[in-house]
Amino acid sequence: MDGGPKDEAADSHEAREDMEIRAADPTLEPRSNPQETSSPTTPTSKRASLRTSGIAQKQPNKSNDASKANVMPSKSAVPPLAANAPLPDYIQERNHFFDELKQKRDAEILGKEKPAINVEIDLGLDKNGQPRPAMPVAAKAWESTPGSFLRHVDKDVSADVVIAKVNGKELWDLDRPLEYGCRVSYLPFSSAEGRNVFWHSSAHVLGEAAECQYHCLLSHGPPVEQGFFYDMALPEGHGVKESDWPPLESKASKFLKEKQPFERLHVSIPDLKKMFSYSKYKMYYIENLLPSEGSTVYKCGTLVDLCMGPHIQNTGKIKTFQIMKNSSCYFRGDKNDDSLQRIYGVAFPDKKLMTEHKRFLEEAKERDHRKIGADQELFFFDELSPGSVFMLPHGTIIFNALQKLLRSEYRKRGYQEVQSPNMYDADLWKQSGHWKHYADDMFTLDVEKRKWALKPMNCPGHCIIFGHRERSYRELPLRMADFGVLHRNEASGALNGLTRVRKFQQDDTHIFCMQDQITQEIEDLFDFLKCVYGLFGFPFKLKLSTRPEKYMGDIETWNIAEAKLKDALDTFSSAGNGQWELNEGDGAFYGPKIDMEISDALKRDFQCATIQLDFQLPQNFKLEYMTAEAAGKSKCAPLEPAANGDASAAGKQKVPGPGRARPVMVHRAIIGSFERFIAILTEHFAGKWPFWLSPRQILVIPVTPVVNDYVEEVQKLLKANKLLADIDISGNTMQKKIRTGQLQQYNFIFVVGAQEKDSRSVNIRNRDDKATQAKGELIALDDAIRKLKALKKERRLINSV
Repeated sequence: MDGGPKDEAADSHEAREDMEIRAADPTLEPRSNPQETSSPTTPTSKRASLRTSGIAQKQPNKSNDASKANVMPSKSAVPPLAANAPLPDYIQERNHFFDELKQKRDAEILGKEKPAINVEIDLGLDKNGQPRPAMPVAAKAWESTPGSFLRHVDKDVSADVVIAKVNGKELWDLDRPLEYGCRVSYLPFSSAEGRNVFWHSSAHVLGEAAECQYHCLLSHGPPVEQGFFYDMALPEGHGVKESDWPPLESKASKFLKEKQPFERLHVSIPDLKKMFSYSKYKMYYIENLLPSEGSTVYKCGTLVDLCMGPHIQNTGKIKTFQIMKNSSCYFRGDKNDDSLQRIYGVAFPDKKLMTEHKRFLEEAKERDHRKIGADQELFFFDELSPGSVFMLPHGTIIFNALQKLLRSEYRKRGYQEVQSPNMYDADLWKQSGHWKHYADDMFTLDVEKRKWALKPMNCPGHCIIFGHRERSYRELPLRMADFGVLHRNEASGALNGLTRVRKFQQDDTHIFCMQDQITQEIEDLFDFLKCVYGLFGFPFKLKLSTRPEKYMGDIETWNIAEAKLKDALDTFSSAGNGQWELNEGDGAFYGPKIDMEISDALKRDFQCATIQLDFQLPQNFKLEYMTAEAAGKSKCAPLEPAANGDASAAGKQKVPGPGRARPVMVHRAIIGSFERFIAILTEHFAGKWPFWLSPRQILVIPVTPVVNDYVEEVQKLLKANKLLADIDISGNTMQKKIRTGQLQQYNFIFVVGAQEKDSRSVNIRNRDDKATQAKGELIALDDAIRKLKALKKERRLINSV
């Protein structure tokens, strides 16, 4: 499967490295906290160490303070900083250099011609959910800013604005002059993009406070799912302590009151190297991740940082700021690289939101899948195989129930399940194109003088299956499903419970079809995901990602593919399934995609399902099928990719002969990784599993030992009907047995005594019905079994008989 979520910090330099590693396979979950670890050690790592790189060895040729900052003295040599200690010379020189460059740039802009441009502002939806009409405004290039237009807008609208968006594509600082005619929209904190910008700006406030407090070397500070963090190198042996939090927060509070503006400046590579020569971390980003034309730098107070932005107007927008935790981590998530300190924080534009956030965190803590997994004995991990889960019997029951659900749907929907090898010769990955971008994230081994790799995805293997014999158009669409084990060599610091693992399984499917079958296949997949997500009570939303700047194939093929996806989305939306969103320019390099985000009980969004069209792999593997037409009259035009529409490149590719055509390949996953989906479900249900999915369905308890034989008989009958039943005939009191069963989240507890034995009935206590807790409902045993079998078969969400 080649599809998945965008990195949470995708607009920052620090995220680019991770994105490039994952370019060949976007199904990788986002590395929100890619380097965190609790106890840094120094075993070998698959990636090159910064310590051995030229950057790490480079010492700045500036002031003595700058050199000391890069070398970082030992803990014993670190004197305590005075409350108002001046910033080191290298920071002051950096800031002075920024001011020089900014002054020159402002003078250039001032001297530019400022022609009138056509600008419309889009103020989104009104209180009734209706779109406000677009408003034309007078504007001049290199003078008018998105923020200046808000003077003409009601305060109840403008007060919530965090950032602007130009032509629905590019996020734009509110104080950055427009350069051309455009349509400007505005994003509030409540939007995902607005929230990320707000937290990214808040991370800069944290970075400024850290520089002032520690005189440290900053690494990077992106927004993440629940706030932001900043990584930094402190003097060797020195770490962040919880007692450091109040002074950091005090400094941040001061910066908020100062309403420090965020100043943007584009800087060339040579000037960036001069500006950040004191920091090997910034130099790494400059020399490895930036384009040749340079990049932007932002200044906020005394902090000047390498950053693509955009940012809020000023720090005064932040009304409440708090440090949440700190930890150790590694630069780039590599144990061979420097040990850094990471500080997490969160901030909001309203103090009420902070109060709500703290309540949310408490609830999320109780629902943590790692805690529930241990309490319910679902799974565990061991350092003998990091990132590979040991799924215990109760966890395996959940896994198998999910797999059974998908297999039942496969039978209904015409899927064929296959199995493919776990290990392939490296030549396969070179042919597919994965080796170039993805080799570092594979587990490789040498056997009999050949290079091999454990498979991190199934798609190349499915291409081999499709191409191993002649195929006819009558076989299409061919829907190929595979639950095979996959391995990805994730950095040790990125491993996180079930959400980020090295060994996993997916509901991986690849559909080989003709071009005129795409729309119907997509519509069928929408029905499939609606069916599955509905069983868990997950609302979902759809996003269409279109052709990126760098793509494979010709524009005409892309336009056709995007049109077919839009048609399918429009049809699905018109049936009352909500509006879909357009995410322009974020498709995979080999084809457009549709991502689905589900929302759990805590209203957190997770991207699990993905649908991607792929014209490149069928080309790489020269996949063909016989068409229904006579020679030279192929119904489906061959889909031959060229680099960014280069027709000459297309001509070099071997085109299928007369009466033959290439299939289109659709990558598809509904739940994605089983391990990650089980983590999501665990937290969504807070360990209170629906009956059909539950590893602890029924607990049978005797009132007295006299009826233990009836307890065992009931258990035997329940198991004979394929229901999961446990008994407790220990020496504990009945009340303690009941309480233990309640804590273990059994769906139903059967309490039986002499009356129940004589009448062949059971007294049922329903986990989710408080009225039955004191004394359950008396029901005939045969009726109870019949109702429970129906509850399981129908996969009902409500726990009721």
